[in-house]
Amino acid sequence: MLIFRTKSDIQRHLNAFNSAENKIGFIPTMGALHQGHISLIDESVKRGLYTICSIFVNPTQFNDKRDLENYPRTLDSDIQLLEKSGCNAVFVPSVEEIYPSEDTRKFSFGNLDSLLEGKHRPGHFLGVAKVVSILFEIIKPDFAFFGSKDYQQVLVIKELTKQLNLPITIVPCSIIREKDGLAMSSRNTLLSETERKAASLIPELMKKVKEWKGRGLLISEIKQKIETELAKNPIYKLEYFEVCDKTTLFPLNELTPNIKPIALIACFVGKIRLIDNLEL
Repeated sequence: MLIFRTKSDIQRHLNAFNSAENKIGFIPTMGALHQGHISLIDESVKRGLYTICSIFVNPTQFNDKRDLENYPRTLDSDIQLLEKSGCNAVFVPSVEEIYPSEDTRKFSFGNLDSLLEGKHRPGHFLGVAKVVSILFEIIKPDFAFFGSKDYQQVLVIKELTKQLNLPITIVPCSIIREKDGLAMSSRNTLLSETERKAASLIPELMKKVKEWKGRGLLISEIKQKIETELAKNPIYKLEYFEVCDKTTLFPLNELTPNIKPIALIACFVGKIRLIDNLEL
């Protein structure tokens, strides 16, 4: 596996490609890789694509400096995982390489900027859009793979690709879960043993949401049940739980046959913020 640290080096490598014969699959990450990331690599490799992963902890998408400082960085083990995965190349740029000067661009994603993650993490999706657009410009992939745990982010990146008129197919991939159902996340490594055990309640509740929906409970009743369950233990702090239209992410007040619903949650377990979703 080839390792590149500068734009000029990886672009020189990619310029030698015959694009008609070599399609590129790209997986942008912030490192601290786990099997969820590897599943994205696997999907690209399975399609016969020249597979490139990037590892870059993007400062512009953090609205909490402590979160940026505490984000796990495990580059050596990340490289080892990628070498075993069949990844062809990894791009590991510095902050200065990605942002040689201040990026003052603005993007608008309509209501996605103000709902759910957009509401609770102001500026987050602007930072995501900046770094993804820069990486897309450097790599020029044919396909880009993203995990569906960050469901709202996938919708934002699809919209970004559309706005910039980029010839890139965005491929959402299934959530990969631990044995107890917890969605795999780099942040899981920051949980204490007690917090990790407590975190398993989140996927359990999401399964119950589907069960409660099947029993005909109203969305307001489901939300109340979620809040009641999490309030039983002070280790949890619910930031939001919503049942939304899968396409627009507008919160729903009722379930109707013509709308495909998705349940989304953000919850602190101790000081670690976890998210999850489940199509209903």
